[in-house]
Amino acid sequence: MDVYFHFCFIFRIQHPAGGYKKIFETCGELNEPIPAIVVGVIPEWLSGSLLRLGPGLFEVGAEPFYHLFDGQALMHKFDLKNGHVTYYRKFVKTDAYVRAMTEKRVVITEFGTAAYPDPCKNIFSRFFTYFKGIEVTDNCLVNVYPVGEDFYACTETNYITKVDPDTLETLKKVDLCDYLSVNGVTAHPHIESDGTVYNLGNCFGKNMSLAYNIVKIPSTQKDKSDPIAKSKVLVQIPSSERFKPSYVHSFGMTENYFVFVETPIKINLLKFLTAWSIWGTNYMDCFESNETMGTWFHLAMKDPAKYIEHKFRTSAFNLFHHINSYEDDGFIVVDLCTWKGHEFVYNYLYLANLRENWEEVKKAAMRAPQPEVRRYVLPIDVHRVSFGKNLISLPYTTATAVMRSDGTIWLEPEVLFSGPRQAFEFPQINYSKFSGKNYSYAYGLGLNHFIPDRVSIARRRELVVHYPTLIRFMIKTNLLIVIQGVRVLLSIVVNPGADQRPGYLLILNARDLTEIARAEVEVIIPVTFHGMYKP
Repeated sequence: MDVYFHFCFIFRIQHPAGGYKKIFETCGELNEPIPAIVVGVIPEWLSGSLLRLGPGLFEVGAEPFYHLFDGQALMHKFDLKNGHVTYYRKFVKTDAYVRAMTEKRVVITEFGTAAYPDPCKNIFSRFFTYFKGIEVTDNCLVNVYPVGEDFYACTETNYITKVDPDTLETLKKVDLCDYLSVNGVTAHPHIESDGTVYNLGNCFGKNMSLAYNIVKIPSTQKDKSDPIAKSKVLVQIPSSERFKPSYVHSFGMTENYFVFVETPIKINLLKFLTAWSIWGTNYMDCFESNETMGTWFHLAMKDPAKYIEHKFRTSAFNLFHHINSYEDDGFIVVDLCTWKGHEFVYNYLYLANLRENWEEVKKAAMRAPQPEVRRYVLPIDVHRVSFGKNLISLPYTTATAVMRSDGTIWLEPEVLFSGPRQAFEFPQINYSKFSGKNYSYAYGLGLNHFIPDRVSIARRRELVVHYPTLIRFMIKTNLLIVIQGVRVLLSIVVNPGADQRPGYLLILNARDLTEIARAEVEVIIPVTFHGMYKP
């Protein structure tokens, strides 16, 4: 009797959306767009396409992918027109995907999954295959963004993939190394109103030491030539370690400055170049934490492009997403979604962990670095100051910056939001109007022990609203759209336990998160990471 009661107790202690594991399962392409059932009324002025990217293939034949960032790229599209909605999805036909499907095995090493030589080859062929060098993945499952009149899906390597946003067809693979001195770039470029694209990636600097290049891709060319062909490096930022660049997922940009946060999550380049070719190492095997460096903030001017030699330092944290950065009265305000400590958060995002029962997911989240939304403030002019005094005079923040005797400036943040194992992540702002400027609202995806299950809105420095009825569902994304002065929030939602129409596009009033409408489809939609709205 006791055993039976205990057995039932285990299964009752579950996340309310007990089928959350379904968002980490393989799904197929659609042959054509499928119509959605609209509940409510979609404003007729809301017309365009929501494009999203994420993993859609979690195994090839008998070989599984092991990490959340390994599955092969699947592109999703919700089309909205005249109050009607259709949903469509196709795999991006990258080299990684095409070769995997052809050979029915993992052919190119992914983030947390190593590829091994063809077992059908003889031992000598397999041996020499190991020494062919590093074959970098082009599995562009993270984001999609415009360059000129074209659209590119991306990951964080040197490869981006040109796609057709209407048909979702794969058009061309582009190697940025053909145009720029970078080993890879972030999945979160900044795009100005004229279409100019800025990004950041690590590179080999002076004396073969590592550095970071901020690069610029110009806007659409009058002669219709490819803007990527006219890309250039604007400014170089030194690395804290000669052969160990930090992992970078995003960076900040104000009207006049670039903000780069160098975290203690390091890529061991020697391991990357040697062990990879010999033992089949994957990307995750090459990460390590520097337990002593803390976190460094770097500033660079945009025009004229120039690195600023200030030495900003603070305690260790992980960083994946900048919320916004802006200038105010001689200071730069930097708002970040951080994870405390130097242990790499991605260590907890293996699919085996995410597919565990809810109690085990919660235990892992308790061991992991804890999330915290922070505001840092950097003084621009630090030449005439006294040691030991707070340099920050903005009246609305408690963040501090203190000059130390060794010339470093120690930063302490203002904590904006903090909840144990409750993250405000994947932030969105009214980007076209407030990127790089003082702003009032931010929207985030609520991660409950790493599982996305709510939408949050932050007003000023207060987390004021959750969209509460979504607690039983999986929220996949938030995207803020502003048309004719009206703010709406688009979210892809999955109800894993629904008998009918388990996936839908949710349209919320961005002011108070009240529901405007939803567009339901008869398919499960797997996890997505980032994307864009194309009017």
